[in-house]
Amino acid sequence: MVDLLKFLRARVEEDNHAYVYVAHTFGGEVRLDSHLPMLDLIEMLARDYNVMDPADTRREGLTYAIRVLAQSYAEHPAYRQERRR
Repeated sequence: MVDLLKFLRARVEEDNHAYVYVAHTFGGEVRLDSHLPMLDLIEMLARDYNVMDPADTRREGLTYAIRVLAQSYAEHPAYRQERRR
């Protein structure tokens, strides 16, 4: 799971850089807010997973949510299909 979290955080960082570039290029009025909350959510889930007690019954659900979110990057060359489980 640590590997998946690193992958997901790297994609979020790439997306954030892309959005900053777009905002800088086209000005502050460009509509970026539709995707940015999702990037924040991914970062929050990753942080929660890292501090969660392995015995916490919510951990299985959090693991599932992280795997589902990572599937949105399935076309990325670094994505490994075994992460779909």
